[in-house]
Amino acid sequence: MHVVVCIKQVPDTSDVKINPETNTLIREGVQSIINPFDENALEIALVLKDTQGAKVTVITMGPPQAESALRECLARGADEVVLVSDRAFAGSDTLATSYTLARAIETLDKPDLILFGKQAIDGDTAQVGPGVAELLDMPVITYIRRVEVAEGKLKVERVFEDGYEKMEVPLPAVLTILKEANVPRMASLKGRMKAKKAEIAMLSAAAIQADPERVGLKGSPTKVVRIFTPPKKTGGIRIDGTHPLEAARTLVEKLREQKVI
Repeated sequence: MHVVVCIKQVPDTSDVKINPETNTLIREGVQSIINPFDENALEIALVLKDTQGAKVTVITMGPPQAESALRECLARGADEVVLVSDRAFAGSDTLATSYTLARAIETLDKPDLILFGKQAIDGDTAQVGPGVAELLDMPVITYIRRVEVAEGKLKVERVFEDGYEKMEVPLPAVLTILKEANVPRMASLKGRMKAKKAEIAMLSAAAIQADPERVGLKGSPTKVVRIFTPPKKTGGIRIDGTHPLEAARTLVEKLREQKVI
């Protein structure tokens, strides 16, 4: 069984600073980590390795420094890692990213299962997992908290706001994983030593035979026109009054002062 886990390296901070000219995150001076949801996806794969002897390959698309996230995955128990990196990929939106990852996955041994975290904490779109599934013509189930594999089929629990449902799907398939699925393991000292010496396989745009019109800015139909940090919330105004009608009049006056109505 071959399990592919797609991860993303993200800034380890909630105090995100934005370049007003390029509308991109300023990453200088900010430590990067594995996207937290992707850690849960990796743990699902590692459990399948422990229990069923699955081969685990981790892949990410990003700049050369994303190599550190891949080494962390190796340290935790992944068998192989692949960095998909090329200046041609710069500016990719979720569609171009999905295309690039799908092309890269097609260069690997055919996967039985592809895992993603529910979403990336820097973009929160939750689109890339389903996008890759569509491009690879594979079934996808999102928001998974439990996974079992038996007789070539997946048995999963998919979570909703008001409950969950149990589903069964044949392999190969794509899943997106929730944080409540598990507690990610820590890397061992032996694992870290091994990962430090490992060679990281790198795939360029040419290596995956990517169509230049479908990657980077050219392949991105969505454009970021403006991005900004939301203003901090104020304390608001408390309207006192025992009579509801009096309080309502005061509320209307305040709204008119603010030219809301």
